[in-house]
Amino acid sequence: MGENFPRTAHPQWMGRHGFRSATRSVRLVREGYPSGILGVRMAQKTVTRADLAEAVYGTVGLSRTESAELVERVLELIGDALIEGSNVKLSSFGSFQVRSKNERIGRNPKTGEEVPILPRQVLVFKPSNVLKSKINKSMVSAGK
Repeated sequence: MGENFPRTAHPQWMGRHGFRSATRSVRLVREGYPSGILGVRMAQKTVTRADLAEAVYGTVGLSRTESAELVERVLELIGDALIEGSNVKLSSFGSFQVRSKNERIGRNPKTGEEVPILPRQVLVFKPSNVLKSKINKSMVSAGK
């Protein structure tokens, strides 16, 4: 990340992409906090689109606007493929697919009343073995 990056969010970056959290992420890295690849403390923060855009900005060197547009376009392409019924497979990360669920009978836990659960489609993510291995290694090294 560039050394001339401001320590506080500039108002022009506070639009719909919400770069305030990304700026905070950079500050956490600079101040020596334990961090993940995006420069955020992973156990306490959800990685957002703005965080991804900031990571692209810091790594690739595109402008902030171009980085946000790139992240948005990639997510849009993944979503469109899933809507069309295609599987999305990202090497060393995992695969997304839409599965159909049949109608079944469920039960209201409070009243015990049987309720039909309508047929539906669900999104399923299956992590790759590479990602599973990295997660397990990080848990072992963190002592969890």
